[in-house]
Amino acid sequence: MPERVKLIWDFHGPNAQPTAQHHAKHLTEYIEVEGLKNSFTGHEKMTPSHFTAFMVVEKSLMNTLRETLKPTRGQYYND
Repeated sequence: MPERVKLIWDFHGPNAQPTAQHHAKHLTEYIEVEGLKNSFTGHEKMTPSHFTAFMVVEKSLMNTLRETLKPTRGQYYND
């Protein structure tokens, strides 16, 4: 399996959870439309007012997706 990275979008405030969930749905749609392999999305609770949406993709796609989708941050992903 190629190296993968986790692109992360941070959401804060009282609407952070539904916003992160909704953003993750759009990321899933993007994966389907673009036919990205070995990729998946999700959302996570960091604190009661901080949630994230994320997309895990192959490292080779990182630069292109960073320019296109503008994540807040990223990190290496280990399953």
